[in-house]
Amino acid sequence: MRISGVASAMPEYVYPQDTLTGALKLFWGDKLKNPEQLDRLHSRTGVTSRHLAFPLERYPTFSSWGETNAAWFEVAQVHGERALDQALTKAGISRQDLHALFVVSITGIASPSLDARLINRMNLRSDIKRTPIFGVGCVGGALGLTRAADYTLAYPGHNAALLAVEVCSLTLKRDDLSAVNVIASGLFGDGAAAVIVSGSQTTNDQRPGAGPEILANGSFFYPGTEDIMGWGISETGFQIVLSPGLMDLVKANLSRDVDSFLNEHGLTRSDIGNWVIHTGGPRVLDAMQEALELEDRHLERSWDSLSRFGNLSSASVLLVLEDIAEKHRPDPGTFGVLLAMGPGFCSEMILLRW
Repeated sequence: MRISGVASAMPEYVYPQDTLTGALKLFWGDKLKNPEQLDRLHSRTGVTSRHLAFPLERYPTFSSWGETNAAWFEVAQVHGERALDQALTKAGISRQDLHALFVVSITGIASPSLDARLINRMNLRSDIKRTPIFGVGCVGGALGLTRAADYTLAYPGHNAALLAVEVCSLTLKRDDLSAVNVIASGLFGDGAAAVIVSGSQTTNDQRPGAGPEILANGSFFYPGTEDIMGWGISETGFQIVLSPGLMDLVKANLSRDVDSFLNEHGLTRSDIGNWVIHTGGPRVLDAMQEALELEDRHLERSWDSLSRFGNLSSASVLLVLEDIAEKHRPDPGTFGVLLAMGPGFCSEMILLRW
């Protein structure tokens, strides 16, 4: 099985980080007791610009969670369709060649879910197997990709799509001036990314220029860590949960689990020439680099993606994958690892060969 196409769809509204910081100062007004602290925190996120689903002047008009959730559903369909179509084009297949659709999002909810709306909107085949995934946050891109890979392993003549679409800007809490919410306000952005996985018996699996083979995947769950990261959900919407213990958790577990995963396939970290790592933020990237003893060059694409887009939660690792596949393609035969961590708390990793 192989990644035969990967593409992103970013909103048209792009703002420099200092512009967004200034807008938040106006948004919070007198409630922000120390505006200089906002400047300082945002300057440390590693983000220089972010895409937003709506123009800045639209956000103060939202008055309820119902309104923001409806707005999420509106733009998620638009950008989700764009990302899927572009990924299908890169894979060299049509909408009707898609047999399974996995959709990941943590910034809005709907029933029928987003995948159902996209099937109707895009006139996808009526026997398509659909799987909506909610609640997995930053690990969602890797987790969804493992499920798509598992599907094509079972159905080698099929193509499966993973779509990750997030509108993080709509989850900002108006009355929450906690440190974690203020940091999040400078870190997260909006956008969508899609990946097509083609089974070994499909014609496009061997197409020249196709992406890397998926050799294996691994999942690691850490019991008793559900309070590390996630949402607190109430009548006012989503409230970010992020424990300062996250970095210690990464350092205590990640190297052991990556080594265990690679050892199963006769490999070590020194055999991996390409790392596709989720852009969780500066402290998370630093903790992952330290835990895995990686060189700066191994995280260069992740740092660049963080700078240009911010953290797009589930879609972030797919943006890094797209950048590598399109502009920084490794030499043929290079082993790679796609890696993300998120609420649960858990790790998902995929062994690739370019």
